[in-house]
Amino acid sequence: QVQLVESGGGLVQPGGSLRLSCAASGSIRSIYNMAWYRQVPGKQRELVAAITNGGNTNYAGSVKGRFTISRDSAKNTVYLQMNSLKPEDTAVYSCNARIFSIATIDNYWGQGTQVTVSS
Repeated sequence: QVQLVESGGGLVQPGGSLRLSCAASGSIRSIYNMAWYRQVPGKQRELVAAITNGGNTNYAGSVKGRFTISRDSAKNTVYLQMNSLKPEDTAVYSCNARIFSIATIDNYWGQGTQVTVSS
């Protein structure tokens, strides 16, 4: 069984920073792509940033230059450093990982962590 556990969300003022973490645990043989998504009520979930196991990254246009995704393969952890936060970044952020576990490859999701940007 595989679990993804996020941490690091919270309330921050506009212009502030937060760092999200997502740690994968369980019967993991290999982790491929890892990504962060976000969703606000009434809207579709959107991809924020993704990183391959080779370190290639891509970002949503709305966060490019402000957010940085990284991963520590030894810790099975992906991070999202969020700087210059704006009220429109308020959302539930969830991590996603494509994981080879025992005999299958599946997509796994974390439970989500709330990020609120407000003065």
